[in-house]
Amino acid sequence: MVPFAGYSMPVQYPAGLMAEHHHTRSAAGLFDVSHMGQLRLVGADAAAAFESLMPVDVVGLAPGKQRYGLLLTDEGTIIDDLMFVNRGEDLFVIVNGACKEGDIAHLRDRIGSRCDIVPLPDRGLLALQGPQAVNALQRLVPGVERLVFMTGERFAWQGGELFVTRSGYTGEDGFEISVPAAQAEALARALLSQPEVRPVGLGARNSLRLEAGLCLYGNDIDTTTTPVEAGLTWAMQKVRRTGGARAGGFPGADRVLGQLEGAVPVERRRVGLVALERVPVREHTPLQDGTGRPVGEVTSGLLGPTIDKPVAMAYVASAHAAPGTRLQALVRGKPVPMEVAAMPFVPQRYHRG
Repeated sequence: MVPFAGYSMPVQYPAGLMAEHHHTRSAAGLFDVSHMGQLRLVGADAAAAFESLMPVDVVGLAPGKQRYGLLLTDEGTIIDDLMFVNRGEDLFVIVNGACKEGDIAHLRDRIGSRCDIVPLPDRGLLALQGPQAVNALQRLVPGVERLVFMTGERFAWQGGELFVTRSGYTGEDGFEISVPAAQAEALARALLSQPEVRPVGLGARNSLRLEAGLCLYGNDIDTTTTPVEAGLTWAMQKVRRTGGARAGGFPGADRVLGQLEGAVPVERRRVGLVALERVPVREHTPLQDGTGRPVGEVTSGLLGPTIDKPVAMAYVASAHAAPGTRLQALVRGKPVPMEVAAMPFVPQRYHRG
């Protein structure tokens, strides 16, 4: 157990990180992610208010659909990344555990006069991930199988209300389950009693998301990075971009849209890297070009259990960001050859119907 975001959380269970990682890729892994922040935005103006803080389409999100969002500073850098669902009567929002208090304060300060911001500390959150997750969950909660990727719906379990989305952060099919805190342990034990399911800790959670090319807030994105630098422009729908019906209007829009259009320089970009030798390259490792000139730094890195190669994410000078570019990482003073590679490192297998 280790301290994490103000909680005590397991790095791994007795089976170990590698076994947990492979089991999630082949069957189903259960993660307790109750440290994440859950909240509701309520009111007729909630969608427009929330959209004013992010470069994403909130107003046009259909009921029952989920979307990835980015809270931005006035400089266009990332306060937090999050998920939100239009539930019709409210917006259900999940934010990162280490950021939740700051996020709630930010929302109250910026849009608290336009909608009600209701934290949900009385709810736990479980993530069931892997190709057999649907088999296990539908035995306990019939009907979840009709969900597709990035949709959500209310369900009942033993008298309590669940809110289930078909999403997650491993690159696999799976579900995130908001459950009354008083029932969270019972639901976790019921899921672990299913033959496909084993518990998974922080270590495999990290290796799974890195193989899937997904950012970890505090490592790969933070208040020094813009969505363009981070390669997250796929999260910016056309309606919010220059020429769109609701273009701009979010914090840092001039900088972010300027970078997107080429009017503002993008000095660095997030890239994937694969080591050409079997040497894991960890976060904060410096990167050089072939002449030994500094060009960037690794933000996340490890030996990818599925790909069986050392993989990493890094920010590098834009001139060195093209796939196939050769760089070298300085690991304990010794150069390790690396190549810029497309992400994800393993294919994503979301259930899209």
